[in-house]
Amino acid sequence: MELNLVQTIAIYALPVIFAITLHEAAHGYVARHFGDNTAYVLGRVSLNPLRHIDPVGTVLVPLLILTTSSLLGSGGMLFGWAKPVPVDFGSLRRPKRDMLWVAAAGPFANLSMALLWALVLKFALLAPHNTFTLPLALMAKAGITVNLVLMLLNLLPILPLDGGRIAVSLLPNRLAYSFSRLEPYGFPILLLLLFTNVLGAILNPMISASIHVIATIFQL
Repeated sequence: MELNLVQTIAIYALPVIFAITLHEAAHGYVARHFGDNTAYVLGRVSLNPLRHIDPVGTVLVPLLILTTSSLLGSGGMLFGWAKPVPVDFGSLRRPKRDMLWVAAAGPFANLSMALLWALVLKFALLAPHNTFTLPLALMAKAGITVNLVLMLLNLLPILPLDGGRIAVSLLPNRLAYSFSRLEPYGFPILLLLLFTNVLGAILNPMISASIHVIATIFQL
C-alpha cells in the first residue's frame, strides 16, 4: 500500500515520539534507582512525552527524513533524538558499574516497545477487518521498526551513545578513561557514518535479523 506524506506522518508520529521519549525516561528512572535524583528533580522521570520532546531531534529531523523518503520513494533510515536526560554519574552509588544499567535502560525500553508493538500487530492481523485494522497494523509495523532502529543504533560503541557508556563501564579503568576522551568526536563520527551510508550498511542487516526474530516469535 502506497502512503502519501500525510498518511506516512500519521502512521509514524506516535511510534517515533514514544520510542524516543520513553527511551530517555527509562534512563532517568534507572538513574534514580541507583542513587542519582537529578532527572527526577527536574521532572524528567515521566511518561509524558512533552517533558522529553526536542523540537529539532524529535520533530523536525524525523519529519524531514519522512518527507524526503516519501517524495523520493526511498526508505531512508529514521533518525532522531529527545532532550537527553541529565545523569550525574558521580551521584550513582557505584558510578562505573551502575553506568552500565543506566545506559542499557534506554535500549531495553526500545526492545520492550518493539515487543509491545508486535502484540498490537498480531491483534490487528487477527481482528476482523475494518476501517481501523489496516492503519493499526501499519502503525504497529512502524513501531517495531523504529524501536529496533533506535535500540541497535544506541548500542553502537560510540560515545555519547548508550553503547559507548556501556563500553566505558565494562573496560578496565585505564582503557575506559582513554575511550571516554573520544566523546567530543562521537556525534560528528555518527553523522559522518549516517551521511556516507556506512551506518545503514552496519545496522540494516541487524535490523532485518531482529525483525525476522520477532516475526518468528509472534508468528507474524
